[in-house]
Amino acid sequence: MKRILVAAALFGAMTVSAVAIELPPEIVKRGSIKIALVPNYPPMEFRDPATNALSGFDIDLGEAIGRKLGVKIEWQETSFDQFMPSISTGRVDAILSGFTDYASRHDTASFVDYLKSGPNFFVQQSRAAEFKDLAALCGKKVGASRRTKFPAEIATWSEKNCGSAPIVFVGTDGSADARTQLKQGRIDAAVQGNETLPYIMDLEPGAYAPVGTPISQQFTGIALPVKEKALAQAMLEAVDALIADGSYRTLLAKWKLSDNAIEKATINAGQ
Repeated sequence: MKRILVAAALFGAMTVSAVAIELPPEIVKRGSIKIALVPNYPPMEFRDPATNALSGFDIDLGEAIGRKLGVKIEWQETSFDQFMPSISTGRVDAILSGFTDYASRHDTASFVDYLKSGPNFFVQQSRAAEFKDLAALCGKKVGASRRTKFPAEIATWSEKNCGSAPIVFVGTDGSADARTQLKQGRIDAAVQGNETLPYIMDLEPGAYAPVGTPISQQFTGIALPVKEKALAQAMLEAVDALIADGSYRTLLAKWKLSDNAIEKATINAGQ
């Protein structure tokens, strides 16, 4: 019996070793992964107002990935326009910061996709009765950040669904500006990623009401240098391991992102 138990233990150890996630040698030697972020996109990443500590779904996910890979995560704050240069020049190993996987970015970065999202219309709660469905938005003023692809997606939806009464788009300086204009009555509705709406609605109870469901699907991913195939594979396997053991679902529930779950991590699934 003892021999059988020893043999089983050895087999188990060999199995664990065989499926161990392999990291690039330089990452192993350093013992850490440098990850860029801009902590201004709650609930994905932000600084806790009470402690000034980094917080959010991406922070929790990054730390969980680090534990799976057996390395530390070194968070490095930067600006959005420095994301791509930071991985191209090797200042960081990855970007994990609510970063959308677009095919137009694939020449510079490979994306390990870990979340789905999409642009969602919303209105003031006080006017929710006027907007019982998406069709009610036709002919109305709708605002969204001009720095995103939301303007193009709103235009595409409007052309397909509104006919002779198209949506009147109003470009804004980010999502916060869109919400300000909405509250001021300068626009009738606004659009932002559906992954952010539950958090914003919790911050301002009774202020907003979503209209319909997202009008398109996007993927949020961990961006890595195109040449770093091994690191991308390691990240993908780590995310899949977190999905398999239930940690991923737990983190999604914590940040009210359960509707944004994926079943399996992918690479460069963005369009």
